[in-house]
Amino acid sequence: MEQTIRLATEGDADAITAIYTPIVKQTHISFETHPPTVEEMAQRIRTTVERLPWLVCEYDGQITGYVYASTHNERPAYQWAVDVSVYVNEAWQRKGIASALYESLFALLDLQGLRNAYAVIALPNPRSVAFHESLGFETVGVYRNVGYKNGTWHDGGHWELSLQSLGTPPSPPTPLEELRNTDGYTSALLTGESSLRS
Repeated sequence: MEQTIRLATEGDADAITAIYTPIVKQTHISFETHPPTVEEMAQRIRTTVERLPWLVCEYDGQITGYVYASTHNERPAYQWAVDVSVYVNEAWQRKGIASALYESLFALLDLQGLRNAYAVIALPNPRSVAFHESLGFETVGVYRNVGYKNGTWHDGGHWELSLQSLGTPPSPPTPLEELRNTDGYTSALLTGESSLRS
């Protein structure tokens, strides 16, 4: 059986919460201090997929990882920029899942007409920094001592990835819902799956 990448549904909230909860409780990787409930996670998924992708990687009914894009800023001039995050089940790490999820996500964002993706990394996190830079992210700055968690102040590093050339003036991004059931949408999801199978 092969791993597949698909759009997340509210029914995935339990498995996604199970992946995310130990990250919140045991690390500084997320600046959340209390894990969201399954209901809160379902609401996040529902709200996100109205406009932007939230994807899961699945193997034999098990969610092995997930990735999503979120609004970078609500003001209209920022509408071509998104923040991105990826998380993988601890038992499935270092198997190319995070890269594959990002590949599918970036293909969908490009299809929508998004221009720039931003990753915020709570520092220190050399593994995440190296991973994002291997995908082409470039550092754009660091907020010093911006977050306090687990008894320590942490910097917040900001990385940027250009998804496509800018173009002036740009067309408004296409909501994700309008692209579903199109060949481009299907091809974008398969981008990451192909990496997992190679």
